[in-house]
Amino acid sequence: MIVRDKSNSWSIFFAWQGTILPKILPSVLAMMLLSVLAWLMVYHQVYAVTSVPMTAFTIFGVLISITLGFYHHASYDRWWEGRKLWGALVANTRHLSRDSYFLSPDEREKLLGSMLLFVVALRDRLRQQPVNASDDLYFGKCADKISWLDTQLNAPQRVLEEMQKQLIALVRQGQMSDIIYLSIQKHIVEMGGIQAGCDRIAGTPLPFAYSALLSHAIVGFCWLLPFGAGAVMGGWTPLFVGLVAYFLLGLYELARQMEMPFGIEDNDLSLDTLVHMIQSETLMLLEKPLPQKREVTGFCLK
Repeated sequence: MIVRDKSNSWSIFFAWQGTILPKILPSVLAMMLLSVLAWLMVYHQVYAVTSVPMTAFTIFGVLISITLGFYHHASYDRWWEGRKLWGALVANTRHLSRDSYFLSPDEREKLLGSMLLFVVALRDRLRQQPVNASDDLYFGKCADKISWLDTQLNAPQRVLEEMQKQLIALVRQGQMSDIIYLSIQKHIVEMGGIQAGCDRIAGTPLPFAYSALLSHAIVGFCWLLPFGAGAVMGGWTPLFVGLVAYFLLGLYELARQMEMPFGIEDNDLSLDTLVHMIQSETLMLLEKPLPQKREVTGFCLK
């Protein structure tokens, strides 16, 4: 996720890092080069090209704008839903940390270690990568389960099962009453619901045919634009085409990144930061050493 100061309009205008421009610059330059060639052909009368009526571009442009707006809205809705789910996960870990004071210190540390393991396993499942346990992550007595989780089909769900088994064992041993069990167990149920919501987003992308259709329409519109605008814009045609291509392709690329919000691209959710925050808050309650503070690299918070 991009983190930059937006109070200065000039710094935003001249910004490079954190913008969508580096991703689409080759395509924009290609469109501008095409417009230069089209204008030179008409100017030097090398080849007579029939101008495309601007009315056609007006109608086509309206259709693209409506379709692109729908695609962008659908992608942002997925991005925001993912952020709300992870916000609910942050709140749920705090509730579980407080309710876990009913347990003995050893059992509480084991339960919270499993909770931290679930958070990391969920992040890595959404990113389709092995469970990543870096040196600054703490899992307490559950640290030996990290390599074992990589062999599981659904690692976060398996962690929740282990947490449930721990609570059931405490009830059978008489160390926990039914009321306390229900109070803590509801947080495990909530964590399972959050995982199901995240899996729904990660496992159901927007239809590929829709994205491909919109991409073809944008490229076709930008490719034909020089042949319609050249007669009116003259030498300003390349700049005009470049601005239109930057706007349309930029919105499309931005929507494409937000469509799958759990990745590691610039505009995806900062899951590493959320995991680090949950880790730090939990370690503070356990009176353990806190991990190092995360730094923003290149205006991007992962």
